[in-house]
Amino acid sequence: MVNTETGEFTTERKRIATPQPATPEAVIETVKAIVDHFEYLGPIGVGIPSVVVDGVVKTAANIDDSWISYPGQQGLVEATGCPVTLLNDADVAAIAERKFGAGHNHPGVVMVFTLGTGIGSAMFVDGHLVPNLELGHIYMRDKKKDAEEYASDRIRQHKGLDWKTWGKNLNQYFRYVEALFSPQLIIIGGGVSKKHEKFLKYVNVDAKIVPAELLNQAGIVGAALAAAGEL
Repeated sequence: MVNTETGEFTTERKRIATPQPATPEAVIETVKAIVDHFEYLGPIGVGIPSVVVDGVVKTAANIDDSWISYPGQQGLVEATGCPVTLLNDADVAAIAERKFGAGHNHPGVVMVFTLGTGIGSAMFVDGHLVPNLELGHIYMRDKKKDAEEYASDRIRQHKGLDWKTWGKNLNQYFRYVEALFSPQLIIIGGGVSKKHEKFLKYVNVDAKIVPAELLNQAGIVGAALAAAGEL
């Protein structure tokens, strides 16, 4: 649980592995187990790697296809008995980074990217979230593939890319993003951001580019903020 005034955890984290396959029923049961563990009855925020519109899951790039068109928010409400806010996982992480981290009160266009299995993305314009951006799936025409099949941390590890090579891949991706959106600030999150000094030096864009400050806590804190109505 999270204190939404400070962004600090008020309890120890409870970790349960994501079920495989990650079907709606299995994931919702896992969420219920966490709620039951804390004997919690308040509002709940959940981030999911998908486009979410009015509580309905629309895409499933990195989760089970059975999520597509599934009313995930309502399913979570029925399972837990709690009010639930379901949002894209990159969006909730960005909400936290905007309030408590590297994007705190930054004006203009601020973009947040989480580099991991895929590429999560979020954008704020003068503090207002543009939801479900999903820029990990923009098509890199010269590479003939989606961006996350070229520049995600999963691809770095799978192909054994050194930091310089991967950094240059990221540079090409972020220059493309910059040409489309002209951000003033780009924030890099995900677990690999802890090693930002190894690869960000190869990214040459006009925007200021910095590592996230909340690291892997951002998604939890941001989900709590969303549940509290701070969008």
